[in-house]
Amino acid sequence: MARHNRDGRGKDQRGHEYVLSYQPDWLQQVKVTRELESGRRSTKALFRNPSAAEQAPGPRVRTQVRVPELGIDFEVELSDARGIVRRITVETVVPDGPEQGEPVLISIARKRSRPGAPPSSG
Repeated sequence: MARHNRDGRGKDQRGHEYVLSYQPDWLQQVKVTRELESGRRSTKALFRNPSAAEQAPGPRVRTQVRVPELGIDFEVELSDARGIVRRITVETVVPDGPEQGEPVLISIARKRSRPGAPPSSG
């Protein structure tokens, strides 16, 4: 049985705070890619999960990303009974405000399993 989601936070290249809800035994890190004022694209690690996996994550994984200042709020739910998904990438745009229409790319990475470890049977 998977453990309850945990909360995490991180700031992007422009100082906007991202609020995350994640499964502690599955998530390794979350990165964000944004365009800077200079026009250059930049990728930044928003959050790294500080805890080690205590058990197999289970066949369903949920991660929520909220950025109240930008009006972004979505949740990804993944069914991965064999534990083969390594990364989820979501591309969205800022829906409102001065940065409206600007793309935001969020990459959610899974913890690597130990070599030879059996996949979750959850």
